Amino acid sequence: MDVLQELRNKARSLNRSVVLPEGDDDRTLQAAAELARDGIVKTVVLGSEKQLLDRAGELNLDLTGVAIVDPAQQSYKDELAEILYERRKHKGLTLDQAREMVLDPLYFGALMVKSGRVQGSVAGAAHSTGDVIRAALYCIGLAPGIKVVSSSFMMVMPTGKIYMYSDGAVVPDPDAEQLASIAISAAHIHNALTGEEPVVAMLSYSTKGSAEGPSIDKMRQATAIAKELRPDLRIDGELQIDAAIIPKIAEKKAPGSAVKGEANVFIFPDLDAGNIAYKITQRLAGAQAIGPIVQGLEKPAFDLSRGCNASDIVNVAAINAIVSASLEGVKV
Repeated sequence: MDVLQELRNKARSLNRSVVLPEGDDDRTLQAAAELARDGIVKTVVLGSEKQLLDRAGELNLDLTGVAIVDPAQQSYKDELAEILYERRKHKGLTLDQAREMVLDPLYFGALMVKSGRVQGSVAGAAHSTGDVIRAALYCIGLAPGIKVVSSSFMMVMPTGKIYMYSDGAVVPDPDAEQLASIAISAAHIHNALTGEEPVVAMLSYSTKGSAEGPSIDKMRQATAIAKELRPDLRIDGELQIDAAIIPKIAEKKAPGSAVKGEANVFIFPDLDAGNIAYKITQRLAGAQAIGPIVQGLEKPAFDLSRGCNASDIVNVAAINAIVSASLEGVKV
């Protein structure tokens, strides 16, 4: 059984709910039909019920079991507007502006998550990453102690070994505090999706003082911050990749390191490094790249590539369900 099927099965056992805000996109309807048919998550789609059912008929899709919610017709839309207003009034948002913003499916969906009506959201088939993350930050907010929204790529090697690469999609040049948050978030995602203990390597071109430079200092500081915030976490840095994943090299270059050459979570110093690394691994090593998985929010609001297909949406919804359960302390 492949990893994605295992994730779908795990999500099915958790009985979670996910909203798909982009009901006017055919791929969303196709994914919703599959999610409901296979019982992977309880699925909510936003849009006009008549229009969505008509379009589903044209596509020969069965939406039995899919809840269709029209933001403009919902009695609780004013309640959601109040939540948004309270969260953003310090930035000058008025209640009238909040009421208007709530009619945007991205904001309505994120507020459904914030208010507990659903447990996660998945969007981005028809919106940019910036739009999706902005709505999530405005409506849901960061997890306690986390300084930044970031992302991880789940890299499934041909051997079946799984590594988490972070951040490869969101934060261009994170500072030390942000890198510490990225490390903590990625460790959580790795544990939630694999069940393995996360072993985090803060990567650099230096191992334990073998070189000096600003980016090395940044990775050292980030490691210290992460250790202070999460003393239970197996994390070390700065480490070169060979010292992070090969025990014999770790013994020579980083004796006494908590990582011991057993890293499964890689934290890169910036977006250049993270993005290049995951694509090299994908293309040259034949790894399967799953993501980007958005992390760092209080509750999960996940992004999609605008080039995604319906199967991609189903997979991301399954991952969303697993992460939402893990954030609530449910054993997954």
